Amino acid sequence: MKALFRAAFALALVAGPVAAFAAELTSPVGTWKTIDDKTGEAKALVQITETSGKLEGKILKVIKSDDGPNPVCKACDGERKDKPVEGMTILWGLSKDGDEWNGGQILDPKNGKIYKAKMSLDDGGRKLNVRGYIGFSLMGRSQVWQRQE
Repeated sequence: MKALFRAAFALALVAGPVAAFAAELTSPVGTWKTIDDKTGEAKALVQITETSGKLEGKILKVIKSDDGPNPVCKACDGERKDKPVEGMTILWGLSKDGDEWNGGQILDPKNGKIYKAKMSLDDGGRKLNVRGYIGFSLMGRSQVWQRQE
């Protein structure tokens, strides 16, 4: 009986993290590398969290900036004006709607503009299709972000 218990415990230790990681791939919660839709270059690492069913994304690290090291949001208005891009919340208010998350907004720190946003997972949860748009989603830009482990 003790041997059976030990075997079950050992299996749980191995399978537990695998099951947790598999479950994570059904949600955008995690860390993502943003890929510029025009240049194909990695630009930043964004951490997406969920609070009360709403997603929020914050820039953890700027990988490449046209404005040099430690960029600030020069074009932003209000409380974000001239604040460091690293640590800035750029995505907020998205909630699950079927296979998508929408109803939120996304900030482009390069131009300071805020757009409506929607996103969906692709490639087994390893890619995130992020769309920012004005009015309705046909008029906007899309990026594909890569999940970081």
